[in-house]
Amino acid sequence: MTFPEVDEQLAYLKKGAVEIIREQELRERLEKSFKTGKPLKVKAGFDPTAPDLHLGHTVLIRKLKHFQDMGHTAIFLIGDFTGLIGDPSGRSATRKPLTREEIDRNAETYKEQVFKILDHQKTVIDFNSRWFSKFSAIDFIRLAEKYTVSQLLERDDFHDRFQKEQPIAMHELLYPLAMGYDSVALEADVELGGTDQKFNLLTGREMQRQHGQPTQVVLMMPILEGLDGTQKMSKSLGNAIGIKEPPLEMYGKLMSISDELMWRYYTLLTDLRTAEIEDLKSRVASGAVHAMQAKNDLARRIGKDVHSEHAAHEAEENRAKQFQKHQVPDELPQCNVLTSQIGLGGAAADPLPIEIDKLLVVCALTPSRTEAQRKIKERAVHVENVLVEDRILRRSLPNPFVLRLGKRMLKVHLRAG
Repeated sequence: MTFPEVDEQLAYLKKGAVEIIREQELRERLEKSFKTGKPLKVKAGFDPTAPDLHLGHTVLIRKLKHFQDMGHTAIFLIGDFTGLIGDPSGRSATRKPLTREEIDRNAETYKEQVFKILDHQKTVIDFNSRWFSKFSAIDFIRLAEKYTVSQLLERDDFHDRFQKEQPIAMHELLYPLAMGYDSVALEADVELGGTDQKFNLLTGREMQRQHGQPTQVVLMMPILEGLDGTQKMSKSLGNAIGIKEPPLEMYGKLMSISDELMWRYYTLLTDLRTAEIEDLKSRVASGAVHAMQAKNDLARRIGKDVHSEHAAHEAEENRAKQFQKHQVPDELPQCNVLTSQIGLGGAAADPLPIEIDKLLVVCALTPSRTEAQRKIKERAVHVENVLVEDRILRRSLPNPFVLRLGKRMLKVHLRAG
């Protein structure tokens, strides 16, 4: 195996990282790998707690790809055992445990989705049930011997809940120990994780030390902000971009982000080197490149990675039709709506009164009716290219019809019920 020079590797791998524990150890491992031709084992673990991944999840997956690009072994670890416990990180209450059926179903979708970023031929997919399913009660007792309760209570979320006299279930205390043991089982050289995982990642180092292994290097990536640019990307907050979303919908969402957030996305969601991003940023600042063009390039890059070059090009063309030529694109995201969901109650009157604020929420264009009503007052909502000026729409419409909020468009299909 031939690797790039260590300084080149280190510069690429550090891109976007918040903290490396310890950077000198990473350099030493890269140097040894360079001399011996033996790749590092680099793992990133994901508990399959939801069926679909979003771009926030791909921050770690892309960093795993960067190690893969440098010739190292990328291990995508699916926590089908730890998912049964539930990660307590950042939780103020015990997480509801998933069933084995939910875990297995979500794990299958993960295997499909990660290869949108990672090289299928060069990626090791593993499951931590491979070793934990063989654990006996004695093995778990031996594992629990490795940490004290006082050490676990040093963890911020456990400490806060303890101080507030909020319940901490015994199985939650096992989570960092189990996650730490994953590194022992895999003999990991490097583990990747978000900043919210620091305690768990350091537990992995401690577990390896206690098992007589060299301790893994920990590389932590930031939590990606969602479309609003403030809160973390989350489907529940309505600010996420799912990697299974249709190309045009993904493209439109990426074009809606702020110029400031654009550079954050360039750093965390593309393979461009830091120097290339800084050069582009300078050219935008000088006026040599328009910010909209830079954002367009970002949307195309991400669309190409998670869909295909053809799909990204088609989304770009459709968007041009939508906003530059004032045409409706060939393909639009679809929204199926029951009449009862938007206040019609299955009425047969013509025209049907439609509560537009409810419709915007049902079609996930706004997170709430309050926000929807604000957008209507801002004159940002159109139905069939006609401005909506009141939250109740009383005019005949085709079925399906085109609903637009700002620059986002979708086709609404009404169904009685």
